[in-house]
Amino acid sequence: MQNPSDGERPPKPPSPRARLALPDPPAWLRRGLLREGAFTGRLHDARTATVVGRALGAAIAVCFVTGLVSHYLQHPPDWAADRLPSRPSWGYRLTQGLHVATGIAAIPLLFAKLWTVYPRLFAWPPARSVGKALERLSIAVLVGTVLLQLLTGLLNTLQWYPWPWNFVPVHWALAWVAIGALLLHLAVKAPVIAAHWSRRSAGTVELPAADGPDRRAFVLGVGAAVGAVTLTTVGQSFTPLKDFDLLAPRHPDHGPQGLPVNKTAAAAGITAARLADWRLRVAGPRPYELTLPELRALEQHASLLPIACVEGWSKSAHWEGVRVRDLLDRAGAPHGARLRVVSLQQGGAYSVMEMGATYARDPLTLLALTLNGAPLSADHGFPARIIAPNRPGVLQTKWVSRLEVLA
Repeated sequence: MQNPSDGERPPKPPSPRARLALPDPPAWLRRGLLREGAFTGRLHDARTATVVGRALGAAIAVCFVTGLVSHYLQHPPDWAADRLPSRPSWGYRLTQGLHVATGIAAIPLLFAKLWTVYPRLFAWPPARSVGKALERLSIAVLVGTVLLQLLTGLLNTLQWYPWPWNFVPVHWALAWVAIGALLLHLAVKAPVIAAHWSRRSAGTVELPAADGPDRRAFVLGVGAAVGAVTLTTVGQSFTPLKDFDLLAPRHPDHGPQGLPVNKTAAAAGITAARLADWRLRVAGPRPYELTLPELRALEQHASLLPIACVEGWSKSAHWEGVRVRDLLDRAGAPHGARLRVVSLQQGGAYSVMEMGATYARDPLTLLALTLNGAPLSADHGFPARIIAPNRPGVLQTKWVSRLEVLA
């Protein structure tokens, strides 16, 4: 073998691309994203990504936790049905309002985060080792699921479902995938995050000092975008800001009797003919029936309770009617019995609803006959509807025709 000093160069080691037998990138990628100097913009750095990522991670965490609350209030496992709390009465209004507000706020945060890291998303080769391949795969799963969650969640607030699947179970399943991918990403990137967590962190100090003012301006701009979308949408649930409710699909004051509705009487198939001989039928140890005049002749109670819907809007209203626990006592129901509520609504996932004993026995839970001092309108559930504290709006059943005591 010749010595390199004799004029022969030693052979170069194989490149990572050759070792992994990766094909050359497509021509359009070579001409565009991968060419020398393609990413000339500044602030595509770990410090900027960390600052934006902290806010995005907090928003995703709030969405996940409040989403758990919403799911288990709507679909409680059998062991929890009688343990879910009915107080505070405004609990679901708070948690679901936060869920939707932070979900909307996360949209500009996500795009800002993607902007800070997108040069690395197009690095070639896509993986130089098994570890890097797994890291890139986890990032792809994280970005894909979070984008899908936020997009479908936003369309859910509009009650627009341009997809063939059921939104609720898919949203629930994707939430677990997204939070798992986020935790994996945080574990992989923990050293980088720690190195750029604060202005005095080692990695931040090594960055060009000249980028500091621009970075602060960028972060302030992202914060302003988040503030703008929040201010113009959160009024649908936080009514002190309802005058700024410009972009939300609901305004808390717009609707029959000053309260929004999701499903109208016409959409539910409720007609005057179906209500002509309406009676409330209560099935239990001592079953009975009541006409509307007979219901009105019973002792009436008032409650100030919100309607809080999964789409993010909510508003408190004055309700008056008969306490559900009084109707159960009249039927001889055991104190710990659950209740099944049946609506005249034709079809739909919530035409039949079950209520745990905690809710059924709460003195604020009413079979309501009036709203804000007037008889219920058809769209609000005439002749009678359920109103209970700390419940999703989909479980505040309208057009009630039957109550069944469950052992």
